[in-house]
Amino acid sequence: MPRLHLFDLDGTLLYGTSAPLEISRQLGLEAETLTLEQEIAAGLIGPPQYAERIYALWAGLTDPQVTAAFEGAPWLAGIREVWAEIRRAGDYCAVISLSPSFFVERLTGWGAHAAFGSRFPAVPFTEPLDLTGVLSAAAKVRIADRLCARFGVTRAECVAYGDSGSDRDLFGAVPVSVAVNASRRLAGLATHSYTGRDLWDAYELVRRAR
Repeated sequence: MPRLHLFDLDGTLLYGTSAPLEISRQLGLEAETLTLEQEIAAGLIGPPQYAERIYALWAGLTDPQVTAAFEGAPWLAGIREVWAEIRRAGDYCAVISLSPSFFVERLTGWGAHAAFGSRFPAVPFTEPLDLTGVLSAAAKVRIADRLCARFGVTRAECVAYGDSGSDRDLFGAVPVSVAVNASRRLAGLATHSYTGRDLWDAYELVRRAR
């Protein structure tokens, strides 16, 4: 039976940062975004409020700035190699993130079978933000179930990789999980834990155990 590998983005595939922080750095708005990240991490705001405020900050965002953020971000090493190996083994890989869809979906170009993020309008923004498209921790589980149906697997064949509270629900829903540069609380819930900057080493924990 093939496996479905589910990857978080912020703090997991991206080392020590998030897509919104990298995008905001292009606009000179890193400090404002860091404040929002601290508020959502502390539970002072939820994903919809975060999305509303980041959407307002990014009123002048352009597609070249998104490209610069994506290409200049501190990605873990080995992402393309891991996903190529997952495909070679007959397994599947997908990214599920609360970050904006226009950033997350670019990872299909690196070999992910699917990539899901909070649904934002195309850049530059000419349409309002639809809050019904903003993802949450619980939404990650619902998307994982849809992907299971798409690829013909069950939760029992899933592996989740994440770093923070937004991954807690998914870690609880699948049998194998890898905490990647994670908070102590999430690492305590994981099957495996990895600290470092190479995704291949995190993937090896799962591959060896299999």
